Amino acid sequence: MPDTDASQAPREGTIAADDATSIAGAYAMGAVIGSGGMGEVVAAFDRKVGRDVALKRMHGDAPSRDDVARFVREAQIQARLEHPAIVPVYELGRDPAGLPYFTMKRITGATLDQRLAAGVSQQRLLRAFVEVCRAIEFAHSRGVVHRDLKPANIALGEFGEVYVLDWGVARVVDDTDVAMPDDELMENAATHGSAVVGTPGYAAPEQVAGAPVGRAADVYALGSVLFEILAGERLQTRASTTAPSSGAATPVPPVDPSPASRRPERGVAPELDRLCAAMLARTPAQRPNARAVAERIDAYLDGDRDVAHRRQLATELVWQARRSLDDGHRDLAMRSASRALALDPQADGAGELLTQLMLDPGQAPPPAVAAAQQQADFADISHHARSAIPNYLVIAAFLPIVIANGARSWPTIGLTAVVVIALAAAAYRMMRDPGRSLWWMVGYAVLNSAMLALIGRFAGAMTFVPALVTFNTANIVTYPQFIRRPALLIAIMLAGFVAPFVLELAGVVQRTWEVLPDGIAFHGAAMDMSGLAAVITIVVASTMTAVFAGLHSSAIGRANRDARLRLVAQAWHLAQLLPISAPARNSSQPGPA
Repeated sequence: MPDTDASQAPREGTIAADDATSIAGAYAMGAVIGSGGMGEVVAAFDRKVGRDVALKRMHGDAPSRDDVARFVREAQIQARLEHPAIVPVYELGRDPAGLPYFTMKRITGATLDQRLAAGVSQQRLLRAFVEVCRAIEFAHSRGVVHRDLKPANIALGEFGEVYVLDWGVARVVDDTDVAMPDDELMENAATHGSAVVGTPGYAAPEQVAGAPVGRAADVYALGSVLFEILAGERLQTRASTTAPSSGAATPVPPVDPSPASRRPERGVAPELDRLCAAMLARTPAQRPNARAVAERIDAYLDGDRDVAHRRQLATELVWQARRSLDDGHRDLAMRSASRALALDPQADGAGELLTQLMLDPGQAPPPAVAAAQQQADFADISHHARSAIPNYLVIAAFLPIVIANGARSWPTIGLTAVVVIALAAAAYRMMRDPGRSLWWMVGYAVLNSAMLALIGRFAGAMTFVPALVTFNTANIVTYPQFIRRPALLIAIMLAGFVAPFVLELAGVVQRTWEVLPDGIAFHGAAMDMSGLAAVITIVVASTMTAVFAGLHSSAIGRANRDARLRLVAQAWHLAQLLPISAPARNSSQPGPA
């Protein structure tokens, strides 16, 4: 390779003499599509390769040498940044008048500020913003700082393309954000000693102050753009960013960098709000780099995509639950509705459907529910049987007292003892094995009725026996077999109370009562009723009946109250978890076919 003289190579900001070309012969010029401070952009057709291009040329007939250098430098900087989101430069040349021009890819679409005004969805704008951040990070890795990032310099193409435009005031810095010597020369020419580079409202505080700026200034401008996307309005009002007549902008006033605080009704995501505030930190060293910004927004959007997918699945599961319920499959409906709620706590209809399934079991519960309900019945039978055993044992314990008072009918006393012990044994068996049939329970009730009839023979059926009949009826009717058939139990228990009177009136057995002119006299058929001992026995028996009745009724009432309070508490907690009216996001959204 032959040696070349580096001093003969064109410097940045210049065009070699042999780069001049005939612009009229190479391009067919069209309408002006944009205009800036130094030049204008014209739609053109490249005759050599047959494609549409955008041609940027300088304003005026006699621009200064510094203006020409800045114009050429913009093309050279943009050309070195080969990135999908940076418009590629095709050619740099001079027109017949000697003025520089360069051609670029011609893009179609609208700028970000136009998209913001049109109300484009925030998610779409955020995805475009990620591409802008990646392009700026690429430029920073090549030592280039844009210095004029704003919505008007970001283009969104018609096919999803994103471009960062207008690199006219970009500067080249080294790894320490110090301007390169040639770039510093261009900086002095660009600012004319006092003007501020950048757009008020987007320029960083250090940039407005006229201090040397680096990569962090671009991040601040990106933060201002992100604020506008999230809040729907500019970070700085136009009045506070208007430059005075001297040409130097006023210092950037302190503002709240939180879009969530400015516009709470927009529901800005907390992670995006914190990121935006960090990008707008007044101290450059506290701002994240453009790569970190892109990664954090990308992570948020990935999560948002996941949320959207979960919402779609939840909607499908709600419809599946409704179909399962219509088909009578409550278990499948329950699973689908609960899965929908787990995927999306605000899934339309999931909360109401699950609440309905939990609070209204329906006329025919599923087999698993029926089995669980049967086990609950068995637990109640076992509990009641356990509480009945002491009652029978207490009655058995009175028989020696009866004998001590004077036995009149040993067969009655013996048969009563057998019946009471048999009832205690039956209660014990029910406690251990509560799965008793209806006919088994009818036999148990009949045995209780016989016990009442026998006890009535001791001191008369009209003494404490009515209270005992009431107590036993109230006790046995709580068994599940009789809850649905109370009339059957009442008839059996009344038979034990009424049958002795019928038999006595018929003369089959000895009477235990007698109607006198001044009252009714009771006679014990199986126990001697004379003396104080008999009175004490009757009083104690009546008292114990009342005590056991009260204790048993209290236990039943307490159990019922506890169950009711548990249901109330469960219903309240369920209402917090599954609101009866879940907030609808889109009532017009149709369900899946």
